[in-house]
Amino acid sequence: MNEKERIKEITELLEKYNYEYYVLDNPSVPDSEYDKLMNELIAIEKAHPELVTPFSPTQRVGGKVLSSFSKIKHKRMMLSLGNAFNEKDIRDFDQKIKDVLHVEKVEYMCEMKIDGLAMSLDYIDGHINYAATRGDGNEGEDVTNNVLTIKSIPTQVKEGRDFEVRGEVYMSKKTLDELNAKRKENNEVLLANARNAAAGSIRQLDSSIAASRKLEAFWYYLVNADELGFKKHSEALDYIEKIGFKTNKERRICNGVDEVISYINEYTEKRPTLAYDIDGIVIKVNDITKYDILGYTAKTPKWAIAYKFPPEEVVTKLEDIIFTVGRTGKITPNAVIKPTRVAGSVVQRATLHNEDFVVEKDLKIGDYIVIRKAGDVIPEVVRPLKEKRTSMERDFVMIECCPVCGSPLVRKDAMHFCVSPTCPAKRIEGIIHFASRNAMDIDGMGDKVVEEFFNEGFISDIPSIYELSKHRDEIISLEGWKDKSIDNLLTAIEKSKSNSLERLLFGLGIKEIGEKMAKNLAKRYLNLDKFKTIEQDELQSINDVGPVCASSLYNYFHNEENLCMIEKLREHGLNFDFLGKVTTDESSPFFGKTIVLTGTLSKYGRKEATELLENIGAKVAGSVSKKTDIVIYGIEAGSKLDKANELGIKTMDEDEFISLLSKEE
Repeated sequence: MNEKERIKEITELLEKYNYEYYVLDNPSVPDSEYDKLMNELIAIEKAHPELVTPFSPTQRVGGKVLSSFSKIKHKRMMLSLGNAFNEKDIRDFDQKIKDVLHVEKVEYMCEMKIDGLAMSLDYIDGHINYAATRGDGNEGEDVTNNVLTIKSIPTQVKEGRDFEVRGEVYMSKKTLDELNAKRKENNEVLLANARNAAAGSIRQLDSSIAASRKLEAFWYYLVNADELGFKKHSEALDYIEKIGFKTNKERRICNGVDEVISYINEYTEKRPTLAYDIDGIVIKVNDITKYDILGYTAKTPKWAIAYKFPPEEVVTKLEDIIFTVGRTGKITPNAVIKPTRVAGSVVQRATLHNEDFVVEKDLKIGDYIVIRKAGDVIPEVVRPLKEKRTSMERDFVMIECCPVCGSPLVRKDAMHFCVSPTCPAKRIEGIIHFASRNAMDIDGMGDKVVEEFFNEGFISDIPSIYELSKHRDEIISLEGWKDKSIDNLLTAIEKSKSNSLERLLFGLGIKEIGEKMAKNLAKRYLNLDKFKTIEQDELQSINDVGPVCASSLYNYFHNEENLCMIEKLREHGLNFDFLGKVTTDESSPFFGKTIVLTGTLSKYGRKEATELLENIGAKVAGSVSKKTDIVIYGIEAGSKLDKANELGIKTMDEDEFISLLSKEE
């Protein structure tokens, strides 16, 4: 047997043992036998590097470093699912299916909705071709190197067919806890939840990092099942499991909607006991032959729906209330709570917004409280459990001075503010905001890094970010910093200099100037220096710029300290110009018009269509009113289109919209 044949033999054995260990959880050989074969394979490949392939078992440990991920166009669009939030939504979905199919009862497959990262695996002649993320549904990122570090995924299957499977890459609760324990020991930022951890791991440019994260995956859809002769989704799932893919054992065929509801109720109770996070239940018509009859919208199949769990509420203890200072000087009370897991992550803090919120909730320090995550994301305090009070609780008292600089606070409306211009906390928050993703997008300069650099004296204000290279040697001496990490940060800082004006304008942190307003102003005035000469009356005449916003903008650009900072940014080489497309063609049918988008647009996503319209001088609004000029509608347009017709507002479908857009180009 030559080396090539031996590599093939060892590879098949290792794939078999991986399947037994990671998929079946039933290994047939001891670890020592697996390690012996792996070491033999490593030795052969070392002696014959020309025989090494990207899909060799030796490559699963990672190590390849990319500069970026290339794009892959999906062979079939990766659709998302419509949502159901209660029993009525589920029964309405079932009724629509029955009405279309003219049947009294429908067989469904119910599955766990894993809270992870959607993934597609493409195989040619039984060998893996690529792994791609969902992306926008049409096009994703090639993350093959990272996905192949997941040992339950076969690089080849015995049946030499062309097929595509889709599923979810996830991180187990146990792995997340272990990873965060290590990160805490190393004074690293903790990963917020398993979903973010999985997504972040897959998007690591260094595949060895992905390999260290112990990711797992469930596969729930054989894309070309009909072409391979399968009539039922359940049969396709059994098949992909048989040929080597890990599927979720909690799935169940339900005969009719009542069994679906029962399944949902059962797993609502079981959810906390599962080894992984789920955020709902996926319900699919089991009969694949009916999919084309039931049809699709532009983004979702009509034969499936996702039931979303209501926000999970848990009880914990309010141990303290502390105060933080925002970049505008706003003082926010925050609940310090006994660490508890909510919707997939451990929560230790929750915002209490302002003094009135705490008083209205009647919160006392020491209370047992109910918390949940709004939208399964932001921790919020729901209510205190007054019946559990012991008389040992302490009343909340709003502070009168800034917790950082000691300056007296000023109350305005429901908020308290520190008005000291030299408050360190305001400066730190201002720098954090400037570097944030939606502003200047300086990758690697998050909250902790800014605080560390500020406390070390490396940065003191926004312009000093662009002088960080002077402190390179000092930064390297800090724990956790290496040549590569500081070089990556300095590269990101340099790259930010070329951002378009709207990012800089938003990043300056001018009160009342949000992201959208910054873009509208940047497109109107084109250069940062123009803002020094604009009068308040002119600003107030702009759509959506009220007197408070106009005053804030005018005062900012007539403040000597701010102007001095802007000059420093100019000296550091930052771009002050708007780099986007601007139209001056007032003959455009969209120029100066207020437009509302409704329904699903098949060619453009809502965000992309909004950007296109804004770039040709339109204003895109979120609701229909008498001020609306045009309503553009796509598939399944609803109440907004109805209201437009009631008010006699001009409407156009997507085809007309695209036709008019093409004439603009």
